[in-house]
Amino acid sequence: MGLGFVVGVFEVLILSHATYSTIQYRRLLKITEEEFSGPPMNVVTELLLGLVFYMIVSLPVNLDFMSFNHRGKVFPMLINKTLPYKYFVLPLVLVVS
Repeated sequence: MGLGFVVGVFEVLILSHATYSTIQYRRLLKITEEEFSGPPMNVVTELLLGLVFYMIVSLPVNLDFMSFNHRGKVFPMLINKTLPYKYFVLPLVLVVS
């Protein structure tokens, strides 16, 4: 278990707690008959902290990129083969009601 895994588990716990806190807050608002205008500030702070932990865990993993060649360069002989025109025409269907 590396540091990234531990931080990732901690992040999931923080986001789960933020979800639970928001649900509990909405239930409290239903009891007091008030409108839900948004999550409380501690939930917003937990979400931002979870976002920071997510970025810490995920950014070092995605460092290499793959390059793809265009198919025209890979298969030049398939470009010259075309289907007859009749395969590209869609039949018209008239609906009479």
